Amino acid sequence: MTDPTAPASAQPASGRGERVGFLLVFLSALVWSFGGVIARFVETDDSWTVVFWRSVWACAFLIGFMLWRDGARGMLKLFRDMGLPGLAVAVCFAIASTSFVVALGYTTVANILLMQAGVPLIAALLAWVVFREQVALPTWIAIAAVIFGVAIMVSESLTGTVSPIGDGLSLLIAIAFSTATVITRRYSHVRMTPATCLGTLFAALFAATQASTFAVSQLDMAVLFTFGALNLGLGLAFFATGARLIPAAFAALLGTFETILGPIWVWLIHGETASTRTMLGGAVVFAALMIHIGLEFKRQARPRRPGVTGLPSPN
Repeated sequence: MTDPTAPASAQPASGRGERVGFLLVFLSALVWSFGGVIARFVETDDSWTVVFWRSVWACAFLIGFMLWRDGARGMLKLFRDMGLPGLAVAVCFAIASTSFVVALGYTTVANILLMQAGVPLIAALLAWVVFREQVALPTWIAIAAVIFGVAIMVSESLTGTVSPIGDGLSLLIAIAFSTATVITRRYSHVRMTPATCLGTLFAALFAATQASTFAVSQLDMAVLFTFGALNLGLGLAFFATGARLIPAAFAALLGTFETILGPIWVWLIHGETASTRTMLGGAVVFAALMIHIGLEFKRQARPRRPGVTGLPSPN
């Protein structure tokens, strides 16, 4: 699950700090890449029950993480200081995390993850529409490629080959994360870890109104704990801490490991394969993302203005 909560303006650290940042962001992508595999082990039929328990365990983990890192007073201050931008990100995160679980009942893991690969470019498009931020011509071309690739992926739902609900939810996930990314970049001074925690709470509360039952087997509860606390919560903790230590382009590049590895794990463990159109459209989206990241590498490699130093505190 690509995390939108690290500001794009984060400056790189040097030496050991930067190496730690690379490791943490890679670990976050590695942890998130197992989400589809873990979800396929859940035997509970009700997706809302899965959303509820996953969100509860993720919320508990993130609260514990912030208590350990910031203390009780520090955690409460983080929640107070996030304001309306944090609330908006929390809503986006709740929509995305909920849609991910529900979408798994209708489509393949590859379809969901490959569509998420276009989040950085969809975010650039939204920033242009909402805030009139400048978008370079090469990025426009990459955005057009993402739209084309997504169109290929969802075209199967028009023929009845796959469920339009699954494709619709996959697209909703990408839009929700893109919106959260735009908000976070616009309010880069706001620390968004508590927003993701609040998002899991929102998701749990909504799922509680939709779930047919909260009762699950002991085995399912163990799987749901792993799905929530470790897959979602631990991944967020890794990313939120590491992404501030490295340039945004490197964070985006390392985040692509989730898109690459996720479908592979599901294929190896559960034998789930993606359709030809999903792979073709996903390849277009992925290529567009890599072009975008390459352009970011060139931009961030330019010399910084004299006097610009320092590093935002880890989130």
